[in-house]
Amino acid sequence: MHTLKVTAIETKTVPVNHRGDWLFVKVHADNGTVSIGEASHGRDDARVAHIIETLTPALIGWNVFQFEAFRRRFYPDAEGQAYHTALSGIEQATWDLAGKALNLPSYQLLGGKCRDKIRLYANINRATVERSPDGFARNAEMAVSEGFTAIKCAPFDDVSVVNISHGSLTPAIRLGIDRIRAIRATIGADIELMVDCHSRFNTGIIVQVAKELDDLHLFWVEDPVPLDNLDALAHVSCSTSMPIATGERLRTLSAFDRLLKQGRVDYILPDVKHVGGLLGLKKIAALAEAQNVMVTPHNPSGPIATAASVQCMASVPNFAILEYAWGEVNWRAALVSPPENIVNGFINVPNRPGLGVQLESR
Repeated sequence: MHTLKVTAIETKTVPVNHRGDWLFVKVHADNGTVSIGEASHGRDDARVAHIIETLTPALIGWNVFQFEAFRRRFYPDAEGQAYHTALSGIEQATWDLAGKALNLPSYQLLGGKCRDKIRLYANINRATVERSPDGFARNAEMAVSEGFTAIKCAPFDDVSVVNISHGSLTPAIRLGIDRIRAIRATIGADIELMVDCHSRFNTGIIVQVAKELDDLHLFWVEDPVPLDNLDALAHVSCSTSMPIATGERLRTLSAFDRLLKQGRVDYILPDVKHVGGLLGLKKIAALAEAQNVMVTPHNPSGPIATAASVQCMASVPNFAILEYAWGEVNWRAALVSPPENIVNGFINVPNRPGLGVQLESR
């Protein structure tokens, strides 16, 4: 049996922008190897880092090849997002360590690859500071000029499920629609366009909004209503012509199982940073495959979570497309070695060991 034991764990925070930082996890092994994972966006980076520090004594001496045992022991469903994010970052790093020890890419340990490259969509929301329709359209146009063939926006900033009136499209909703139309007019009909609603609508209003957008042929409508009512989500799915995507806020197998069986969705969005790392992501993808649902991981993340998602999705038959946090910082690609390289909206699946990248100093 292969053994490779953890000797130390540390965290590194990289400041990014007004939307938050990236938090990385480094795991050291007894053969001198150092691996990397990402634990960003756990709602409180300081708390996530503290949880990692608290868990470290229990992990010293842990054999990194025991992936199932790691999940069973350290990933209880009842914990919150900060804890799950901490564990997910460590778990990603164990796959990186195991791959380096065996001189194999992580996808090889997950069943081998189904594809040589991963299609990305550019999420322009975080980079769009100027929130006018023209501001959205300019960034969408720039992302397309860089080779992306799919764009996602979140245009309903000022809409709230608690204050929208029944039966009417408010000025905030109309502004969101104008932003979407400006993007479509700018990028043309051949570029895929996704709309993230951030669960801001009730069923009646989102059905109206979807009908207003019918002629734009959206790739999907994401998180149209809150997930606390799966019957409402199913109603929206049955009442609109556009595919429905959701699930970024779910973290457990049981939660995804309920969604897949009751919610009538077309795409699910598990996040490698929150669902228990690569093994959790792979298990959720298998649940979706059984229901003929496609997997498109939530990934408004740094380059390490992207690398982890690429490794896992290379091995997933029902993968559709991966989120990419476009335009946040101009030094992103150089934060890893070899540099992140996106060509015509795709990122190649690397054949290097583990996750295939090393974290550079900044």
